[in-house]
Amino acid sequence: MPTNQPPTGPPLPQANPSSRPAPETSAAPKPRRGFGFVIIVVAVLCVAGLVWLVKYRQAEAAAKTSARGRADMAIPVTAGRVTRKDVPIYLDGLGTAQAYNTVTVKTRVDGQLVRVAFTEGQDVHPGDLLAQIDPRPFKAALEQAQAKKKQDEAQLANAKVDLQRDQDLVKDKIVTEQALATQQSLVDQLEGTVQADQAGIDSAQVQLDYTTISSPLEGRCGVRLVDQGNIVHATDTNGLVVITQLRPIFVVFTLPEQDVGIISRQMAQGPVTVLALDHDNKTVLDTGTVAVMDNQIDTTTGTIKLKAAFPNQDLRLCPGQFVNPRVLVEKTNGLVVPENVIQRGPEGEYVFTIVGQGSNLTVKLTPVTVGRMQDDWALVAKGLTNGQEVVVDGQYRLEDGSKVNVQDAEHPAGSAGDLGHGTRRGSGGGTNHPPANHPPKESGA
Repeated sequence: MPTNQPPTGPPLPQANPSSRPAPETSAAPKPRRGFGFVIIVVAVLCVAGLVWLVKYRQAEAAAKTSARGRADMAIPVTAGRVTRKDVPIYLDGLGTAQAYNTVTVKTRVDGQLVRVAFTEGQDVHPGDLLAQIDPRPFKAALEQAQAKKKQDEAQLANAKVDLQRDQDLVKDKIVTEQALATQQSLVDQLEGTVQADQAGIDSAQVQLDYTTISSPLEGRCGVRLVDQGNIVHATDTNGLVVITQLRPIFVVFTLPEQDVGIISRQMAQGPVTVLALDHDNKTVLDTGTVAVMDNQIDTTTGTIKLKAAFPNQDLRLCPGQFVNPRVLVEKTNGLVVPENVIQRGPEGEYVFTIVGQGSNLTVKLTPVTVGRMQDDWALVAKGLTNGQEVVVDGQYRLEDGSKVNVQDAEHPAGSAGDLGHGTRRGSGGGTNHPPANHPPKESGA
């Protein structure tokens, strides 16, 4: 069998470990893809920022141009002038109208109500017939008393004749002194009886008169409480009708206890005027005077009760009606402006005064001190002068130094209404806050 013989030929060279080629370690690394993306994003952001900056500068320049245009534009306003005049000062309260007199008409005798002579709501006068009780029983009693008196008068006349006769006979010793004295006593007794009869007649006449019920005062009848035909008694509690006197009429109201001193001083000087105002606190219902001030203060409410009398000729006040009394305590002379002239800001009250001449008119933010305020008027204690021109309407667009166009420069601020309602303590009516860059300064008030 043949055997495997190794191939013949020249021997293969042996590998030398030291002669092997070394691995390539000095080659440069490949660039990363993320780094290029970041560069692109940054570039885009820079371009966008540059565009935004250009647009912002353009918008800012346009806004400044528009602001300068608005600053040069005159704002239309309504103007008025500060005036000086006498202003009445009032104290305001809350009260209720009360009848001057209230009478519940009752019967004073028992009997049947045969006639009702009044109508509900009728105005009656003293002596007017209201109702009639059946008079027949009382007429009979009167006639009986009169007959009894006549009977006793006849007996008295006979006794007097006998007394005269006895007085003549006693001189001749025909009648004894004792018989004369007895006859005299009989005459005196009969005279007393006649006087008692007369008293009975008077009593019966009074009872008869009570059957005719008349009005005791001038006033207005209320709702009828008893119908005709009913039996009424003197002990009935309801009565026949209630009459209230409306001319004059009272108003009972309260004021804070701190006003007691000034009210007392005014009452010591003379009558104190009171106005009765309707619910709107403007419509004057009537004018009266303080009638009385209570002698003690209510400790639970800290108020003093007063009562004022009003003529009420027009019957505009009715018992039970709620009214707003206003007590005149003094009159003061001061500067007045309409209430809407006064504005309020973080540092207090202020007004816009108009300065300049011709078409070059601007406003100045002027701090003021308001002493009192009532209805549509404000009494300015400090900050303004007589005749000074102020902005009455259009303040919401103004700031200190704004250019204005006066619509009604001749309108006096203190002559557009009547100050007869007076003033009371108060604060500014407007709420137009001044700009932050032009705050009002304190006026030292």
